[in-house]
Amino acid sequence: MFIFKNRSMLKLAVIITLLLPLAEAASLSGRIVGIADGDTATLLTPEKKQVKIRLAQIDAPEKNQAFGQASKQSLSDLIYQKDVLVEVETIDKYGRTVGKILVGNNDVNLEQVRRGMAWFYAKYGKDTVYRDAEAKARNQGVGLWSEPNPVPPWEFRHGGKSSETKQSANIVASASSGSCGAKRYCKEMASCDEAMFYLKQCSLARLDRDGDGLPCESLCQ
Repeated sequence: MFIFKNRSMLKLAVIITLLLPLAEAASLSGRIVGIADGDTATLLTPEKKQVKIRLAQIDAPEKNQAFGQASKQSLSDLIYQKDVLVEVETIDKYGRTVGKILVGNNDVNLEQVRRGMAWFYAKYGKDTVYRDAEAKARNQGVGLWSEPNPVPPWEFRHGGKSSETKQSANIVASASSGSCGAKRYCKEMASCDEAMFYLKQCSLARLDRDGDGLPCESLCQ
């Protein structure tokens, strides 16, 4: 029985040893010394270690995308050369620390979405506060939502500039008809982009039944 207890204690000690670094890494503090884009920054810790931080739950426009530079500047205004706390969530495949950046009690990640400088990253996000903030920014037409049909960065990264150019051409073609075409229902829409165009440019309110600024929920998820 004595040996069993010792083995149990040994196992417990091993578990505690493994979990301790994770507990210590649950948050980081320091000063922001670099801004890469609208959702990535560099933190300098008190130990003079630089840590690349990827803001969790959001995805900002790429540098060479519409509002890419504006989003970067917005993040800079919020945190550059400021002391921050980072609530760490995980480490991504690029080795970046993913987490929420706080300046005092201000959630910087959420503020980027509120300003229309980033999307709620539904693929990895779980907090509905961010989804609601995006819907409100859409309705108010702030930031990137001032454009008729902004391209999400995850789509832009796959299609590049050609994807954005093709999308712009489709918008021009639709608008040139004057009547915005004959489509009236979500089942007629080929994509979320097209549905958003009809909602914003053609005032087809029926596409947004719950009034959250997001048309055709089956397409725009």
